[in-house]
Amino acid sequence: MAKRKGLPNVHELVVVKIDEVTQFAAWCDLLEYEARGMIPISEAAGKWIFDVREVVKEGEIKVAKVIKVEEDKNLVHLSLKRVSKADEKEKMNEFRKEERGEKLLEMTAKKLGKNLKEAYEEVGYLLQQKFGSLYDAIVNIKKNYGKLEKLNVSREWIDALLETAEKSVKEKKIELKFDLEVKSLEPNGIEIVKSILREVKEKTGGDVKYVSAPIYRLEMKTTDPKKDEKRILAALEKIKSKHSNFSYRRVE
Repeated sequence: MAKRKGLPNVHELVVVKIDEVTQFAAWCDLLEYEARGMIPISEAAGKWIFDVREVVKEGEIKVAKVIKVEEDKNLVHLSLKRVSKADEKEKMNEFRKEERGEKLLEMTAKKLGKNLKEAYEEVGYLLQQKFGSLYDAIVNIKKNYGKLEKLNVSREWIDALLETAEKSVKEKKIELKFDLEVKSLEPNGIEIVKSILREVKEKTGGDVKYVSAPIYRLEMKTTDPKKDEKRILAALEKIKSKHSNFSYRRVE
């Protein structure tokens, strides 16, 4: 199970496994940290309940939000009611991705004759700290090569991680789509529309296809959808501010 060093921060989302439930609280293990968690009845649901067992069962995996940390007791106070469905989905996706990252780290460690605990101590926690997650660090090892050298990560680890990434990681491409509406009543309207669409293509790096006048489709495949969506939206918003006859919307 993917681990992180230390204890979580207040407001952080964590994945937990419930192992004891009483009327007034649920107790759990934090799957990413070496710590215990406690969910009081007041934080178990967004409605009044008489017993925590109405909403939580032993053995369940949940996403919870940290509301308090008692470092001296290694105890984390948690809330379920403060976690939205969107937060839960995003956190579980991150958690599964990090589990994949841990497997890649363990594979790399075995090549070097080391165990997973040694791998975390020598390089794993550092990768999480500097790059956000094991998975992102390993998948983007080529981009991070120079940074790892500056962090004094040993050559054997860098080379072994690079080999693991090349053999085991196939980056999944996500397609981003945006509908564009471009129209003009000017005598040279066709040229104006073409000019705006060329600008869209140049500024975003995506492909523009005709749908049905005045609608066009901007498409782009990427391995980093969050970063590229943010960049594309910024470019489209800038174009929109210059052309009153241009609008757009994200297509799911």
